[in-house]
Amino acid sequence: MTKVKIYVTLRESVLDPQGSAVKGSLGKIGYNEVEDVRIGKYLEVTIGKTDRDIDTIVKEMCEKLLTNTVIEDYRFEVEEAN
Repeated sequence: MTKVKIYVTLRESVLDPQGSAVKGSLGKIGYNEVEDVRIGKYLEVTIGKTDRDIDTIVKEMCEKLLTNTVIEDYRFEVEEAN
């Protein structure tokens, strides 16, 4: 089995109201040194034995379902699962 960690974030050019709200809240509780917060999502996908290329499978999943490539970027890490 292969474990894939997928990180999805809004593109830098896209406003992030949730991140702005968190940044404001951090400032209110004393963390004024925080300059920016961007909110994203994290997914873990376990893939069973396959003859297909894992990178290709993950890219297809991300671009077909897991992300909105118009406004989001993604990256992933592949590791062998036990």
